[in-house]
Amino acid sequence: MKRLFILLSCISVYAHAQEQTPENLGSTVNSESAEIQPVIAPDGRTLYFSRVNHPQNASQKKGSQDVWMAEYLSGNSWTPSRRMPNPVNGEEHNVIYSITPDGNTILTHWVQKEGDDLSIRGFATMRKVATGWERPKKLDIPGLEGMNKGYYQYGFLANDGKTLLLAFSEKKNSRESDLYVSVQDKAGKWSRPASLGREVNTDADETTPFLAADGETLYFSSNREGGLGSNDIWMTRRLDRSWKRWSKPENLGAPINTPDFDAYFTIPASGEWAYLVTANGSKGKADIVRVKFQNQTPPAEVPPTIAQLPASNSNATQVPDREPTKSNAVVLYTGKLLDAKTKKVPENARIVYESLPDGTELGTATPDPNTGEYKIVLPYGKKYGIRPEADGYVGKSQNLDLSKLGSGGYLELKDRDLLVTKIEEGAKVALNNVFFETAKATLQTESFPELNRVVELMNRRRSMMVEIDGHTDSDGTDEANQKLSQDRAESVRAYMISKGIPENRIVAKGFGESRPVATNDTPEGKQQNRRVEFVILKQ
Repeated sequence: MKRLFILLSCISVYAHAQEQTPENLGSTVNSESAEIQPVIAPDGRTLYFSRVNHPQNASQKKGSQDVWMAEYLSGNSWTPSRRMPNPVNGEEHNVIYSITPDGNTILTHWVQKEGDDLSIRGFATMRKVATGWERPKKLDIPGLEGMNKGYYQYGFLANDGKTLLLAFSEKKNSRESDLYVSVQDKAGKWSRPASLGREVNTDADETTPFLAADGETLYFSSNREGGLGSNDIWMTRRLDRSWKRWSKPENLGAPINTPDFDAYFTIPASGEWAYLVTANGSKGKADIVRVKFQNQTPPAEVPPTIAQLPASNSNATQVPDREPTKSNAVVLYTGKLLDAKTKKVPENARIVYESLPDGTELGTATPDPNTGEYKIVLPYGKKYGIRPEADGYVGKSQNLDLSKLGSGGYLELKDRDLLVTKIEEGAKVALNNVFFETAKATLQTESFPELNRVVELMNRRRSMMVEIDGHTDSDGTDEANQKLSQDRAESVRAYMISKGIPENRIVAKGFGESRPVATNDTPEGKQQNRRVEFVILKQ
């Protein structure tokens, strides 16, 4: 039987002066009870943790453990912590392993009763709904039940929502875990856990995995040789896409590590602070502290204006070049997902981001069911297509070119609202991820994922007829712009016909510069005016 992991015995103690003095998060977070296992949200604004034997916990049994949260204000100030509601907190032992950047999906353990005992039997997720949180849903991970035989388990759901890092032992009742990965496919099925390989896993204990926002840098706890005492925090980087080739793990050293047990390392996407637990000078049995994390590039300021790509990629956004990447070399991309007409949040909506030009799906997110707010973390080094989806709607995509962005730290791009339009006659949607060669009607390969989705939509709705509209900015003559817009619309139509859509279901029209949606006096306005739209003529 899988035993519950009481974390109080696994606390880091700072017994001597450190190069960077840990900052106690203060009385609004810490209490006379033990605060353990912190999880900082990727945006750094919400801290989740477990509180042991607190009078407000659901159970008053010795060792009871509930999840609490606090929100960041400024400096080292936090709101008063509050206990999270049911069903996040169940009977006795409650925990959050990780939370997605959008704040809408929690990874926790699956707990069930066996007689009078509670038993951990795998992993579960909880999703935010309009009325709070839904009940835990057990993850169906093939082979896990037969493999997970040890005394402890731990998990981490990566920012992409599609990758699980797991810690458990295949040896019965063993207290020394290894690290594994399980990946979700397009159908939503999880793969059988696969070992991270011998560079990461040793005969010692490897546990509490934390995958940084870049999706490549892994932090974990281990009592392997070369540490400062008991378990220490180690770092390694993934060398390819296989999850089996890793750089040689490096010990993070003091002040992150101490001679005592160090685990549950957590950092926000900015990489600025590491959050830890200490009993030294605590208000109770254990407090949460933060330490300036020196392993990262400092956060960068968001550029006052974001450079635009050349006209050939006129709908894209590009962030200025920087130096080689670090593990906090990411962009936090935020906004709202809304119905374009009603400005309400559609049901069952989600955000999908993919790499361009190949259209490989890289991750998903869900908007807040009440506000529509979403957050995704995008590592540097790729071109991204970002699209909203909802049943009965078609989404207006966005894109972001980070392919030439190196380090320079963490960036935030805000107010990137994603709109969906209800599928009905007369509906019009801009195809923002359709690109042409400069001043030509030749489609670039980055366009194919966007156009393939329109083809798929028309294949699902066999009676649908659409009009493809081409538009330009005011540069050049009226005659040249009219011809270019018509040629581009025809180019899109030809591509869709080549994919099997009958000719009589697609009309192509060019409007030149006659229908601007923004001023032509600025580069940003011209970018919006250079566009291709599709209009639903018949459902």
